[in-house]
Amino acid sequence: MAEVSEEDIKRRAHELWEMAGRPDGRDEEFWSKAEKQVRGEGETLQELRADPSISTNS
Repeated sequence: MAEVSEEDIKRRAHELWEMAGRPDGRDEEFWSKAEKQVRGEGETLQELRADPSISTNS
Protein backbone atom coordinates (compact mmCIF):
# COMPACT_ATOMS: atom_id res chain seq x y z
CA MET A 1 0.00 0.00 0.00
CA ALA A 2 1.27 3.47 -0.81
CA GLU A 3 2.28 5.74 2.03
CA VAL A 4 -0.48 8.23 2.83
CA SER A 5 0.27 11.16 5.08
CA GLU A 6 -2.13 12.80 7.48
CA GLU A 7 -1.40 16.07 5.66
CA ASP A 8 -2.69 14.55 2.37
CA ILE A 9 -5.92 13.53 4.09
CA LYS A 10 -6.26 16.90 5.82
CA ARG A 11 -5.83 18.75 2.53
CA ARG A 12 -8.45 16.60 0.77
CA ALA A 13 -10.91 16.88 3.68
CA HIS A 14 -10.60 20.66 3.55
CA GLU A 15 -11.27 20.65 -0.21
CA LEU A 16 -14.36 18.48 0.26
CA TRP A 17 -15.60 20.69 3.09
CA GLU A 18 -15.20 23.83 0.98
CA MET A 19 -16.95 22.23 -2.02
CA ALA A 20 -19.88 21.35 0.25
CA GLY A 21 -20.30 24.97 1.33
CA ARG A 22 -18.32 24.79 4.60
CA PRO A 23 -21.02 23.17 6.76
CA ASP A 24 -20.55 22.99 10.53
CA GLY A 25 -20.35 19.74 12.48
CA ARG A 26 -19.45 17.34 9.66
CA ASP A 27 -15.69 17.15 10.15
CA GLU A 28 -15.64 13.39 10.74
CA GLU A 29 -17.67 12.79 7.58
CA PHE A 30 -15.27 14.81 5.44
CA TRP A 31 -12.22 13.22 7.07
CA SER A 32 -13.57 9.74 6.36
CA LYS A 33 -14.37 10.54 2.73
CA ALA A 34 -10.98 12.17 2.24
CA GLU A 35 -9.15 9.22 3.77
CA LYS A 36 -10.92 6.76 1.48
CA GLN A 37 -10.23 8.89 -1.59
CA VAL A 38 -6.56 9.51 -0.81
CA ARG A 39 -5.88 5.87 0.09
CA GLY A 40 -7.71 4.73 -3.05
CA GLU A 41 -5.58 7.03 -5.20
CA GLY A 42 -2.43 5.61 -3.66
CA GLU A 43 -3.51 2.04 -4.35
CA THR A 44 -4.40 2.89 -7.95
CA LEU A 45 -1.02 4.53 -8.50
CA GLN A 46 0.75 1.48 -7.11
CA GLU A 47 -1.26 -0.81 -9.39
CA LEU A 48 -0.39 1.31 -12.43
CA ARG A 49 3.30 1.27 -11.57
CA ALA A 50 3.22 -2.51 -11.18
CA ASP A 51 1.50 -3.09 -14.56
CA PRO A 52 4.22 -3.65 -17.19
CA SER A 53 1.75 -3.02 -20.02
CA ILE A 54 1.46 0.64 -19.00
CA SER A 55 4.33 2.81 -20.17
CA THR A 56 5.17 6.09 -18.51
CA ASN A 57 7.47 7.07 -21.37
CA SER A 58 6.12 9.58 -23.88
